[in-house]
Amino acid sequence: MVELKGKKVILRALEPEDLDFLYLLENDTRLWEISGTQQPYSRHVLKEYLNNAHRDIYEVKQLRLAICDIDGSLIGLIDLFEFNPKHERVGLGLVILKYEDRKKGMGMEAVDLVTKFAFTSLNVRQVYANVMEDNHPSIKLFEKLGFTRTAVKKEWIRWQGSYKDQYLFQKFNPLCT
Repeated sequence: MVELKGKKVILRALEPEDLDFLYLLENDTRLWEISGTQQPYSRHVLKEYLNNAHRDIYEVKQLRLAICDIDGSLIGLIDLFEFNPKHERVGLGLVILKYEDRKKGMGMEAVDLVTKFAFTSLNVRQVYANVMEDNHPSIKLFEKLGFTRTAVKKEWIRWQGSYKDQYLFQKFNPLCT
């Protein structure tokens, strides 16, 4: 099994103590464009989510991990979603909540760690990510990690009265080629 610890970040399971962070993140309207959220989440709903976060990825088809800096402070979340063992693929999503924690290599290390985990522990053939056309830091991050932009989903996301393209990035497991 791949260790989910790097030089800058540690990936860990969600804990009940993460409720306040999750509440801030899920109710940050700046993130709703990519998440598809249309209304705020209550603490009660998020507490119920945390109570079920332990469920197996093979059952619920997703895994959400906390991204902590090396000192243990929670800075973001990384998700594996739409896990499909038959087709050997999984989607990947990432969010670092505070701007001051971005552009320090922690998101890049988290993506690298979880991609290696997906390849070795979940035995997927590919990991993919959907990135908005104007999210230049994420585009750069995925390209640096060897993901390839393979498609453009034209006018895929409607946000505040206009449409935006979304890019599909894919990385294939080198052990499967």
